[in-house]
Amino acid sequence: MDKDTRPYVPWELADDFMTAVFVKLGLPEDDARLCSDVLLESDRRGIESHGCNRFKPIYVDRIQSGILNPITKIDILKETPTTAVLDANDGMGMVASKKAMNMCIDKAHKYGMGMVAVRNSSHYGIAGYWAGLATKENMIGITGTNARPSIAPTFGVENMLGTNPLTFGFPTDEPFPFMLDCATSIIQNGKIEYYARIGHDVPAGMVIGRDGAELIDSTQILKDIRSQKAALAPLGGLGEILAGYKGYGYATVVEILSAALQSGLFLKALDGKDENGKIRPYHLGHFFVAIDTEAFLGAESFKKTCGDILRELRASEKAPGQSRIYTAGEKEYEVWLQRKDKGVPITPAVQKEFVQMRDDFHLTQFHFPFEP
Repeated sequence: MDKDTRPYVPWELADDFMTAVFVKLGLPEDDARLCSDVLLESDRRGIESHGCNRFKPIYVDRIQSGILNPITKIDILKETPTTAVLDANDGMGMVASKKAMNMCIDKAHKYGMGMVAVRNSSHYGIAGYWAGLATKENMIGITGTNARPSIAPTFGVENMLGTNPLTFGFPTDEPFPFMLDCATSIIQNGKIEYYARIGHDVPAGMVIGRDGAELIDSTQILKDIRSQKAALAPLGGLGEILAGYKGYGYATVVEILSAALQSGLFLKALDGKDENGKIRPYHLGHFFVAIDTEAFLGAESFKKTCGDILRELRASEKAPGQSRIYTAGEKEYEVWLQRKDKGVPITPAVQKEFVQMRDDFHLTQFHFPFEP
């Protein structure tokens, strides 16, 4: 479907609706508003694989199935002036992540740096949201999380590692930060879910079957990944020719930092099933880092140099036929400029989910632009 033909739902309406659904599911109002905002931030940036598309299947369905706690009880297991370990007790990953990054920022204001690890958590939304909290404070933000096993190691076919994003945010003197937020797989589960929703195949070379065949049927791939019959290729692609071992290595770095700092589960133990094959909480781990640029040669110096680097990169010689060179975060900022007055575009599948949830939760005060 051409994106331009999709109906737009005003940001405030989408936010109020998802917040209301979260509240119906048992979340406190502030937590519900935060979780909604994290999802919408993905759509603001054009990263639709992690936005409204994931509201029902990743959050609503998991809360209703009993594997995700709507009340997030956070315990501080250990804390030092610059570090901490939190236990999210299988609550909302976004709520635990907000507390974790805020702790990092507070510690960085006092000591220059802060790092916090979280255990027993759940999907925390778009990683760039958390790095962005740091950039707003003129800090470097770094975060990563493990996830259910989806990536096969180089020369392997078994899904062992999560899509494990390694995310960096840098404040700049431009209207938007440098934000590198991407999975360590060549494609992420959310993008495959999006392809399945719009009826598109996955490009060849991104998913491998247990027999070594390259898979493209997006709907079948989702089933095969869950049944461990298929795996995603690491960033770079299959084998060594395109340096897929680099993505494999970075995915492993994130796995170690997400699990080892908080002595949590890892690899196959994150598949969301118990020994009898029944679903259970995912028990994910995250890590967060904030580094105060003021603690070096000052925030303004850092932001100018960072901006100069990015501008020089964009001004470099372009390949034949190419009109622009982008730096990380630039395209997302432009999507926001295009959408800020329009709202969030909603696919037909999500339109049905919104209407169904509205009716199921008796939220009769909501009417959407795509309805008669």
